[in-house]
Amino acid sequence: MTHPFLYYLYSTFFVMILVELVISKYSHRQNYSWQESLTSLGVAVGHQFFRSLFAFVPTGLMIWAWQHRLGTVPMNHWWGFLLLFIGVEFCYYWYHRSAHKIRWLWANHAVHHSVNYFNLSAAYRLGWTSSISGDVFFFMPLCFLGFHPVAVAVMLMINLFYQFWLHSELIPKLGVLEWILNTPSHHRVHHASNPQYLDCNYGGITVLFDRLFGTIIKERSTLLITYGLTHPVQSHNPLTVAFFEWKKMFKDLLAAKTWQERCRLIFGSPT
Repeated sequence: MTHPFLYYLYSTFFVMILVELVISKYSHRQNYSWQESLTSLGVAVGHQFFRSLFAFVPTGLMIWAWQHRLGTVPMNHWWGFLLLFIGVEFCYYWYHRSAHKIRWLWANHAVHHSVNYFNLSAAYRLGWTSSISGDVFFFMPLCFLGFHPVAVAVMLMINLFYQFWLHSELIPKLGVLEWILNTPSHHRVHHASNPQYLDCNYGGITVLFDRLFGTIIKERSTLLITYGLTHPVQSHNPLTVAFFEWKKMFKDLLAAKTWQERCRLIFGSPT
């Protein structure tokens, strides 16, 4: 059963989308497509269904890691929450960066980047195979180190919910906050398919690790952003959107001649 808090949160998201839609309409901004938004909704329903269906996979792995933990980090002190926040942010950064560099992970993450109109409805266009594609391995070390799986899951949920408002063209740069927080400006760049903007700004709530590891790119007022994939998906069918990259990858695997080539196709960079 869904917690009542989530109903209020989802209702807030829905109201934010309506407000953005009204502002976009009356300001004559061409950042909404009814077909694409409905596709995103269909993809979101599928994501929720498959995440629930295969929840036992990441849950079981996190519990197993917790049972073999090196120690226990107490969560009844402020520093425990601070360490967990930093830990989740660090793990999310490396998961997100890897999802752009490893084709197996990209096959799931590419779904989110398939939107060609950047707006709040794009936030919930999420892949259907996250529970079984290996995302959990990036967060298991936190449980090994002594953070309870529930605490890790809640902090990750906070991290992901924070990112909802980042999917907007209506919010300008936020001054000094751009140095610390992940903002709509940073995330617009992340969703761009311009060659100058590719593969950057991987942070969740902050961009601290982007700055530390040199993957931060600022939005330029002189460079118009083109959203979506470098090879756009020409379909509004949620099934096609959810599996287009998997289909391409397995087609390439069948055509491969050697195991070395197959490994490169799976673990190498997306094509």
